[in-house]
Amino acid sequence: MNSRLLKILSILIALAVITGCAVSERQMNPVAVPEIYPGYLAGYLQPEMLPDSSAFIPPPPNENSAALALDKEDNLKNLALNGTPRWTLAAKDAELKFPKAAETFSCALNAPITEQDTPYLYILLRRTLMDAGLSTYSAKQMYERPRPFIVNGEPICTPEKVEHLKESGSYPSGHTAIGWAWALILAEIAPEHVNEIITRGRVFGESRKICNVHWHSDIVAGRLVGASVVARLHADPTFIADLEAAKAELASVREKGLKPTHDCQVEVEALTQN
Repeated sequence: MNSRLLKILSILIALAVITGCAVSERQMNPVAVPEIYPGYLAGYLQPEMLPDSSAFIPPPPNENSAALALDKEDNLKNLALNGTPRWTLAAKDAELKFPKAAETFSCALNAPITEQDTPYLYILLRRTLMDAGLSTYSAKQMYERPRPFIVNGEPICTPEKVEHLKESGSYPSGHTAIGWAWALILAEIAPEHVNEIITRGRVFGESRKICNVHWHSDIVAGRLVGASVVARLHADPTFIADLEAAKAELASVREKGLKPTHDCQVEVEALTQN
């Protein structure tokens, strides 16, 4: 074998090693995703790919309907939880900014969700937040339903957000769409914890009723939007790749014996008042 061929082979071997290292690094670290709003990453879906909530959810309850009577009765019962641990949890559930929002399903998953321990899962939740949240906008803008606190004049669990919330319609609930989408995705990643995860997803949406910023029917419609987003995401190859990477991450976390980073007992006690 002449020296020129040896040199070529050496270059090819070096390139193969470099490429292999690059692939390993790419698998360990998700690709950087730009923010489209301070603190919020771009979703997986382009705007034209998002489910159009105004096209498939029914209108909110009409005046004098049984559904509206149920909304008002439910709202009255939830107002009684003001000041309780459940009210405190509802205020915590209102936070959608990361890293705090990553703790939402940590207890249900029985594992930490952090940028350090589970970078793919972390970015998966951040990106799907935007997909689910934006998918509610067309219906919100179409119906412009007044929120409960505007109607009843009672306080909300995040008073600093009153003016912001007045600017968007109540129907459907964006938080619920996000929480339900997260629950469905996490249940696929950790099917052995499906009951705990789905329960937490339900409770996350119901926190919006307890906060006095959404009606019961807003929550029901939000779940439908969240489910539609997850169905659409399963046709996106980047989402599927990140989903599979998140499954591998969680398996690694289980092997290491890592546990949630906050007090899960406090959450359990709050849920007994739901």
